[in-house]
Amino acid sequence: MVTNTLMNYTTGRENLQHWLVSEDGFRPEWLGKGESVFSLGNGYMGLRSVTEEHYANETRNLFVAGTFNKFAENEVTELPNAADLIWMEFKLDGIRFDLTQGNILSYRRTLNLKEAELVRDITWQSSNGNVYDLTFRRFVSMDNLHVIAQRVTITPKQNSVLSLTSGIDGQTTNSGVQHFLEGNKRLYDGRFMQQIQTTTESGIDFVFHSVHRFYQRESMNPTSIIKMDRRQIFFDYSDIEIPANEVFTIEKYSTVFTSRDKELNAVTTEELANHALNVTRNVESKGYENLFIEHIQAWDELVWSRTPINIKSKEMFDQLAIRFAQYHLAVMTPKHDNRMNVGAKGLSGEGYKGHTFWDTEIFILPYYTYTNPKIARSLLEYRYLSLPGAHRKAKENGYDGAMFPWESAWLDDGEVTPVWGAADIVTGEATKIWSGFIEQHITSDVAFAAWQYYHITGDQEFMDHYGYELLIDTAKFWASRLEWNESENRYEINQVVGPDEYKEHVNNNAFTNYTAHWNIQKAIEYVELLRIEKPNLFEQLNAKLDLETAEARFRHVLDLIYLPQVREDGVLPQDDTYLQKEIIDLSKYKNQENVGSMFYDYNLEQVNEIQVSKQADVMILMYLLEDLFSADVKRANWEYYEPKTLHDSSLSLSTHSVLASDLGNRELAYSLFRRASEIDLGPNMKTSDAGIHAASLGGIWQAVINGFGGVRMTSGNLRISPMLPEAWDELTFSINWKGETLDIYASHDKVVLTRRAPSIEPLTVEIYGEKQTITETFTSEVLSV
Repeated sequence: MVTNTLMNYTTGRENLQHWLVSEDGFRPEWLGKGESVFSLGNGYMGLRSVTEEHYANETRNLFVAGTFNKFAENEVTELPNAADLIWMEFKLDGIRFDLTQGNILSYRRTLNLKEAELVRDITWQSSNGNVYDLTFRRFVSMDNLHVIAQRVTITPKQNSVLSLTSGIDGQTTNSGVQHFLEGNKRLYDGRFMQQIQTTTESGIDFVFHSVHRFYQRESMNPTSIIKMDRRQIFFDYSDIEIPANEVFTIEKYSTVFTSRDKELNAVTTEELANHALNVTRNVESKGYENLFIEHIQAWDELVWSRTPINIKSKEMFDQLAIRFAQYHLAVMTPKHDNRMNVGAKGLSGEGYKGHTFWDTEIFILPYYTYTNPKIARSLLEYRYLSLPGAHRKAKENGYDGAMFPWESAWLDDGEVTPVWGAADIVTGEATKIWSGFIEQHITSDVAFAAWQYYHITGDQEFMDHYGYELLIDTAKFWASRLEWNESENRYEINQVVGPDEYKEHVNNNAFTNYTAHWNIQKAIEYVELLRIEKPNLFEQLNAKLDLETAEARFRHVLDLIYLPQVREDGVLPQDDTYLQKEIIDLSKYKNQENVGSMFYDYNLEQVNEIQVSKQADVMILMYLLEDLFSADVKRANWEYYEPKTLHDSSLSLSTHSVLASDLGNRELAYSLFRRASEIDLGPNMKTSDAGIHAASLGGIWQAVINGFGGVRMTSGNLRISPMLPEAWDELTFSINWKGETLDIYASHDKVVLTRRAPSIEPLTVEIYGEKQTITETFTSEVLSV
């Protein structure tokens, strides 16, 4: 762990208490942490929080959701790093403003989670002894998804002269890969800079605009000259005189539009550019304060008033942690367009190339299903719209139905997992990434998420239009994927990777087999339901999916699918060979400072032969399909697998926290929750360089609501059994259940459930194992586990 951390979580006061994340100090070798955790966005675009001025170790990223491009045939598609719009270079009295030079007399950078604004306050002394106060503010608007606004104030302690260079820099790359053609540049009205670029392979037009405003007591226009260079358009402003102790203000307004924008579908590049220019003119006329007010209101309506979570804890970092998770969930999710989904690093970095994994369905989607079903439905519609790619992957592999890609990008891209990865420490060769070939549980994960969404929301229209088809089409894949073992008289699923990616090419991974069986079982139920209750829809889907043939296959295989069985000691084998592998002392790796430390001593082939797991595997099965396993079996598997799980995936800690809550181990549940919370937000300054950990942030919400809050949907019914950790005195939160909002208050003594809009229709909720019928408000005493 990095002990001399720069992170400060206690700067919030009064109405901003537990809302601020700060960085006290500037260290060039630790730039990546702040760039990621302070990143701004609105789901349409994500802006990595680099400084205005350049530094050697920075990673300047601006990503627009859904704008994938492929650089070359031997590479996979990725989100292209768009032009740098926040770039500014300052010379103060002839000396470049550079925090690696001169003296930093004071420094603090703060992300205000409530208002989604980044503020950097600096007092800097240049090499000639002059002193300046500088404040940098910026936000990416949640009200107008195309807008980035900046405000910089400079207050010299002596009479000073400022020179400024600022504009649009399209020389950015993805780690050296340039995804854009040169494009066109132009200046309008003597002030509005425009740059148009097009992606090289996908042919998506990007239109960027930037404009400046200046104030010194009142609005003014400094001497300037417009310049253009390769992929750049910018202004040089010179000889700006600033009297001692007077404030000079620079405002910069930038907009981003693309030809992929849904609301502007089928317009020409010229029409897109003209529209974007007019929007930029309107944005600039509003000014920073008015734009900021609208932005704050949009955030409040989307997140803070809609889904408040309040924790009264002896460790108030916990309150900050859940707000941090909610903030980034809003920043990363493309709620505006059902053709797009959430990347494993959100929109905060180049890690995983902007691709979508099972992270969405299992770790992120539940947050939206319980709090904003409209967004949850949009994310599921993405999977439905990407069925052509899933069908193509199934066909290419010799299967039927929908075989969802392990990594997904644009709707019809299909599988986009890279083939080669990190170095093998033994052979020195690149390690082959097998997940795109054989990590197939993603298909049943999508089916489970659709089923879970339906039962929590009651959205019958979704099921009619998308859900039934998704569940049946995925089941068709599994029914064709099964392999007959003649000697055992059963169907098996061989040569796969389960959730535990430290075990490759295994047979009968329990998670994969059980969820495939569940998927096929649900498909049988829904085919029968459609035939009886929705004959017209049955006929439509029969023509599309050949339901009658599929159903016969489903019924034939269902009872012949091999499901690994619990041993006498209660342990469910993770796969056919896991329990026969070598057992070693894992304490060194369980207590590691950085994930993946085991690979300093072993390569993946060697790790494959040791009883060690990267992340929850059997345990997440017992979380998702909990009705299939008794409390004793869950406990036995916890005691066996938790010591062998290194939590080298950021997805893992939150799942184990929820399960520890289920088992009544509140101390361990809380410890795991804290560790999950500190993956990005904690003091280690090197955990987030490639971007934030999107799934972990969804998992933090699950640890709070599904774990400590005890909220669960089982067999279509709602269960609420809060069990707070000792550190917490109170927890209040809200969830959506079948179209209505429920407010829950929990302490160590009681639980109060309130229907926000009381209904004459009674609501049945299982609270601590007993079914309760609730009309308005219900109070229950807390029961011990």
